[in-house]
Amino acid sequence: MNAEEMRGLFDLSGKAAIVTGGSGGLGQAAAAGLAAYGASVVITARRLDALKAAAAEIEAAGGKVLPLSCDVTDEKSVESMVKQTVDEMGGVDILLTAAGVARRAPAEEMGMEDWDLVMDTNVKGTFLCCKHAGRVMIEQKAGKIVTVSSVRAVLGHPLGYAAYGTSKGAINLLTRQLATEWAKHNINVNSIAPCIFHTPLTEPVLSNPESAKIFLDRIPLGRAAEPEDFIGSTVFLASAASDFVTGQILYVDGGNVAG
Repeated sequence: MNAEEMRGLFDLSGKAAIVTGGSGGLGQAAAAGLAAYGASVVITARRLDALKAAAAEIEAAGGKVLPLSCDVTDEKSVESMVKQTVDEMGGVDILLTAAGVARRAPAEEMGMEDWDLVMDTNVKGTFLCCKHAGRVMIEQKAGKIVTVSSVRAVLGHPLGYAAYGTSKGAINLLTRQLATEWAKHNINVNSIAPCIFHTPLTEPVLSNPESAKIFLDRIPLGRAAEPEDFIGSTVFLASAASDFVTGQILYVDGGNVAG
């Protein structure tokens, strides 16, 4: 590989990407990063108005983006979204599954409606998107899938993460399972596992000094992450730079799981 080829390892020109949860903090940052490196990006969420606002920011920066409404817990909705992506973009080269929810409560008080919502969105929703995008990638004989896990997949927490942590533990194993099944199709499947980020989802926790201290005391770098901290790992796992990386969980956590 010559120097020019090495410099192009992160180039995503001509690639079509789907980012679920594309109007959320991590999803929007990931979509902006993929677009900045040349990918055409479909961003999805349930609310089209929020997606259009996110898309406008990406377009203003020179990116190509298409907002599509999608309920990741509904298989027909996911299947339709993937078909629209193929129709508009010609294929699916990259999938990043950032759609997710969190519900916190002591385990003994956890309502089953909240439990089911977390499992349906985080686990079923991730699986459905991988299933239908994966079918396209199998036909193409290539693809990059990046799921979104969490440090909560491997670390318990006193603030009521029984549902959320369990859902993310499932994402870790799903990632490794799909990586082993689909390697023969030249599909890389990896996961990014962040610590707590500044997003609308975490605002109730980080705005409370007591709960914020519990989180930040566990992060050696001493701060919560910003959405921009998510971009480098996303581009790496979506690009040719990670062609020999699959089945891995990449912790973007300020050293959280290191101890």
